[in-house]
Amino acid sequence: MFAPSIFDIRFFPIVVAATCVGLLQPAVHAAEAGFRQMTVAASGAADKPAHFALYYPTPDAARVIPMGPFPQIVAINGAPESKFKGLIVISHGTGSTEMGFATLSQTLARNGYLVASVEHVGDTWQDVSMRATPGRYFAERPRQVSRVIDTLLADPQWRSRIASGTDGQPLIGALGHSAGGYTVLALAGGKPMLSRMRTHCENEAEMDPVLCKLSRATVQASGAADGQEEPVQADTRVRAVMALAPLGVAFSASSLASITVPVTIYVGEKDTFLVPRFHAQWVMQSMHGGNATIQIVPNAGHYAFMNTPTIDLPSPDGSVAGDPQGFNRAAFLDRFAQEAIAFFDKNLR
Repeated sequence: MFAPSIFDIRFFPIVVAATCVGLLQPAVHAAEAGFRQMTVAASGAADKPAHFALYYPTPDAARVIPMGPFPQIVAINGAPESKFKGLIVISHGTGSTEMGFATLSQTLARNGYLVASVEHVGDTWQDVSMRATPGRYFAERPRQVSRVIDTLLADPQWRSRIASGTDGQPLIGALGHSAGGYTVLALAGGKPMLSRMRTHCENEAEMDPVLCKLSRATVQASGAADGQEEPVQADTRVRAVMALAPLGVAFSASSLASITVPVTIYVGEKDTFLVPRFHAQWVMQSMHGGNATIQIVPNAGHYAFMNTPTIDLPSPDGSVAGDPQGFNRAAFLDRFAQEAIAFFDKNLR
């Protein structure tokens, strides 16, 4: 999560010559990360078209491409390999960008996955207008991810390459950070309850100050009845979920307990944006174990899961580039990307 700030650069005027041809072995272990931008068409008068960043294994040579504060090491429009292990959709945090997970996206792609990093229209660094209507906010975020899945499965070029399970359906996983962590848990069946957020911020604002300052006014103004779950649509095509520093306090406990797909939760020990005991740890407790696990990352802050931007980006909780003293974000991201591969390899079989 970070607020709109100074990165007044559009990421995608990059019709640059990515014609470096150095072919590598087409096997999963030797692939590079290809990159394309794709668009989800508006489905109704109230919708806007959305972009998403597509990463995939390619035999073509990659190079460093400047894209705003998050440079990418990719082969622009590289030729896709013939088969992918599965599709992973990535959901960013509030006021953020689909480009902030470069290490994770590229490593997943180099190891055989098709990765779609979603732009959440109305909740980006350029435009956070969707936050003004909490009911729509919580319903629309997962819907936008489902529309990206729809777009890829309707395109023969991509659908034919995505591996299927024994049921003949495509292998799809979801990964999200912060509000994106909420989003992927909602895709798995979690239901938000605005009255729960309202009560939380009435009672715990001093202990969870950043989240409550950001959301309290709009949640209070929503008029949601006590105990009323929002009508958020799950997506049964998603078979496994990684929730990173998730906005968890919004969920009803009963809906979390009903989730059946494998879930792993990661959270920074020193996250002050979404204090772990109210969010990540509470989600884990509500799921009663089962298919869920949690990893508390020592000495990590909220933004440990994003690449470090090349410029200072302010957020409601300090700089996106900031880490607790002694935390090595680059080393952690390399290790975390391998753990993400292991999780999806195991749970998308």
